[in-house]
Amino acid sequence: MPEIVTVAYAGQPLWLWLAFLGLIIGLLWVDLGLLNRKDAVVSPAKSAVMWACFASLAVAFGAYIYFFYEPDPAFYNEPENLNVQATMQFATGYLLETALAFDNIFVIGLVFTFFAVPREYQHRVLFWGILGAIVFRGIFISLGAAVVNEFTWVLYIFAAFLLFTGGKMLLSGAGDDDEMDLNQNPVLKFLRKRMRVTDTIDNHNFVVRRPHPVTGKAVLWATPLLLCLLMVEAVDIIFAVDSVPAIFAVTRDPFIVYTSNIFAILGLRSMYFMLSAAVERFKYLKYGLSLVLVLIGLKIFWNFLLYKEMKLVPYLEPQWSLIATVSLLGGAILFSLWKTGMEARAHRA
Repeated sequence: MPEIVTVAYAGQPLWLWLAFLGLIIGLLWVDLGLLNRKDAVVSPAKSAVMWACFASLAVAFGAYIYFFYEPDPAFYNEPENLNVQATMQFATGYLLETALAFDNIFVIGLVFTFFAVPREYQHRVLFWGILGAIVFRGIFISLGAAVVNEFTWVLYIFAAFLLFTGGKMLLSGAGDDDEMDLNQNPVLKFLRKRMRVTDTIDNHNFVVRRPHPVTGKAVLWATPLLLCLLMVEAVDIIFAVDSVPAIFAVTRDPFIVYTSNIFAILGLRSMYFMLSAAVERFKYLKYGLSLVLVLIGLKIFWNFLLYKEMKLVPYLEPQWSLIATVSLLGGAILFSLWKTGMEARAHRA
């Protein structure tokens, strides 16, 4: 094995990072290159199968972490049972990132509606959006890891941010999301001012050649599909502002942070076509998620301030975060399904 690939990056050898990225790129190639080569509407059933495949891979990856992964002790508070800690943190991070990304479905649906993207082209936009997410999340997580592991006190800022965000979500109530007016979106205004954009979507093309309005020479024009893709990327960057501090509050291991993020994004976007039609059925998930964010923020103060610095309390093991996350998110989902079902029956009556 070449010496360069054995060089450590963020606590793990470079070959492991490359192997994970190779796995993800391979999965995406199978997705668009083999299974979805032709533009077609992805049915809810196919969407569910795609999600089940990605979720199964996430479970298998969790097994790899438990049996074969070699955690860097520098990223863990307790020196014992590092693989157990890493597995619990991966599972907690995966569930948390999946729940945080759930709002993406609603916002992406609004973006698709605004640009009038035909359903048969939506999967293509999501596919290329995932590639962008892989890159941008990698950048954010690398910066976050560098800051957090150099200045541990930054975790207190993350914890305070999570307490604020969770409290704000809890008080805002379900179903109170502000309407998005994309016409006034500064990102979209910026893009329209600096790009030649066609009036209509041209098949699944992001760019096309059209005559220049002045010279008549054939030049590249962006289509509304490209603007839609760039807006989806912008949405992911905005949501990363919440998700990156949240996952660093669960684990400081950059490899666990990144892999749980990517598996969550892959799973939820593959499930888009099933959940987009039923997103209102999960409107009370916000309450469970807000409580999870508050508890994770409190855990930071518990483990780093009260335990590590002041020696006042026992260490809070990672499995308790996992149990709390599963209980709160699972309870919120079940309550949402029951409550919205009751409301629908009452409305029909």
